[in-house]
Amino acid sequence: MSKTSAYQVALEQFDKAIEYIDINPDVTQILRQPNRELTVHFPIKMDDGSTKVFTGHRVQYNDACGPYKGGIRYHPGVNLDEVKALAMWMAIKCAVVGIPYGGAKGGITCNPKEMSQDELERLTRRFAIEISPIIGPKIDIPAPDVNTGQQTMAWFLDSIKRNSAVKSPAVITGKPLILGGSLGRTEATGRGVMLTALEALQNMGMEPQNATAVIQGYGNVGSVSAYLLEEQGVRVVGVSDSRGGIYRPEGLNARQVLNFKRESGSVVGYPDTERITNEELLELPCNILVPAALDGVIDADNAGRIKARVIVEGANGPTTPAADRILDAAGVLVIPDILANAGGVTVSYLEWVQNLQSYYWSEERVNAQLAEILIEAFAQVWAIAKENEVNMRIAAYIKAIDRIARATTMRGIQ
Repeated sequence: MSKTSAYQVALEQFDKAIEYIDINPDVTQILRQPNRELTVHFPIKMDDGSTKVFTGHRVQYNDACGPYKGGIRYHPGVNLDEVKALAMWMAIKCAVVGIPYGGAKGGITCNPKEMSQDELERLTRRFAIEISPIIGPKIDIPAPDVNTGQQTMAWFLDSIKRNSAVKSPAVITGKPLILGGSLGRTEATGRGVMLTALEALQNMGMEPQNATAVIQGYGNVGSVSAYLLEEQGVRVVGVSDSRGGIYRPEGLNARQVLNFKRESGSVVGYPDTERITNEELLELPCNILVPAALDGVIDADNAGRIKARVIVEGANGPTTPAADRILDAAGVLVIPDILANAGGVTVSYLEWVQNLQSYYWSEERVNAQLAEILIEAFAQVWAIAKENEVNMRIAAYIKAIDRIARATTMRGIQ
C-alpha cells in the first residue's frame, strides 16, 4: 500500500476545518497553495575528492500574519511534497499560538549520518547561499529541524552574513547562545509537549501522579518531553528510538535512559527492561502517548490497537486522517502537532524578538512566556472544540485558518 501524500493529508485537515469557518472561497483557493516553492540543485566536494549534487527545497507557504518561519531538515526522505506540507503546518502552527509569523519549511535530501562534519558544513554553507535571496529577518527566518541543530544554524548564519547584505542575528533562530541564541530554546519543543499534556490531563480530571506515559522517538523532543513529564509526577514506562524500544511497567528514569543512549547510541539495552519494537511501543497501555519520531506512524492499521487515553503529537504529522477517525470513535483525545509541538517555534519567536532588541532574557522569563502562550492557546482550542463538537485538531485548524484568512482578507487580494 502506498503511503498517503503528506501534502494531501495537510489539505484534508484544512478542508475539514473550513466547513466551520465563514471564509471567502477566493481566500480558500489562495490558502490551499504555497506562495513560493524554491528547489535548488548544488554540488558539494566530498572528503574523498568526489563531487556530489544535492537537492534542497525552501517552501514559503503564507506570510499574511508575518514573516515566513520554519525549520530546515536533513533527511533521505526529504521531498517537495513533504516540505510543502510542513510549510503549511508551520503557518497553521504559528497562527494557533498567535505569534506574528507565517509558515515555511526547508530541507535537503541527504543522509547526514553518512556524512562527515566537514561535508555537513560545506552542504549547509552552500544551501544557505542558494536560498539567501529569499531569506531575511523580516522576510523568512529558518530554524533547526530533523538532523540539524545549533551548529548547523551557526554555519548558516555565518554564510548569510558573509555572502549577503543581511548582518542581523535575527536572520535565523535556534543559534548557539554565544551567537544570539535564546536560553530555553533547546528544551522548548519538549517543554511544549509537557505543558499541553498536563493541560489535557487537567481538563480530563486526571492527576499527573496517577498517569503513565510512553514516548516514541528519544531525540531532543522525545527525551525532553519524557524527563519534564517525569518531573511533574508522570511515570514514563516506555521509550524508543530508531533501533527499537524498551518497556518497564514500574517506570524508567528518563534522564538516566538519555545518558545511556548518549553513551551506547540507543535506548535499547538499558538494564532491567523488556525490549520491544517501535510498533509494539505505540500499542502499550498508558495514559499519555507521545509520538515524537517521524510522520504517519499512527495509521488505519494500528489506530484501533492504541490504548492511550491522550496522544500528544511531538512529531509533525504522526497521525493520518484515517487514524484520526478511528481514534475519535474510540474516545482517544489527540493534541495535534500544530499545538503540542509549537513550543519550539514559540521560543524561536522569543529568540527573534530578543535579537531585534539586542536585549536578552533569563531562562525563567523565556519559560514563563512560553507557558503563558501555550496554555492560553490550549484553552482557546479546547473551547472551540467544545463549541463546535469537533476534535482538537479540527479546532486548532479552525482557530488558525480563521486568523490567516482574516489577515489575508484585510491585506487585500491583488
